[in-house]
Amino acid sequence: MSNKQMTVLKVTAYFCLLFGSLIFGLVLIINHLFFNINRIPQGELVAEEVSPTREYTVLTYVINSHSTVAPAVRGEVIYHNKNDQKRNMYWSYRIEEGKIEWINDHIVSINGMNLDVRKDTYDFRKE
Repeated sequence: MSNKQMTVLKVTAYFCLLFGSLIFGLVLIINHLFFNINRIPQGELVAEEVSPTREYTVLTYVINSHSTVAPAVRGEVIYHNKNDQKRNMYWSYRIEEGKIEWINDHIVSINGMNLDVRKDTYDFRKE
């Protein structure tokens, strides 16, 4: 292979690496700005239920952030055994009710959606 071919090959490889990195970064930025459930507004508290073992508390909030946008419900879990660390686990649109019901020690039902508070997340935009 000649020096000219090697140079063209290197330039092409660098261009592909740079282009791929830019696309990957753009996808991460778009995901963070528009689809990250942790960027949801706080809202107004609707319901609060403590788990049977008292390890978790689930809270639901109604968000009416703008008069031209339908209401939404955000669900948050608090981990009492992890220094009250909070995590958004539920996000639903066009609903104003945040009914919470514990199924067992780790499974909670929010508006009929069963979620394991240890790992599950529901986001209506990802259905």
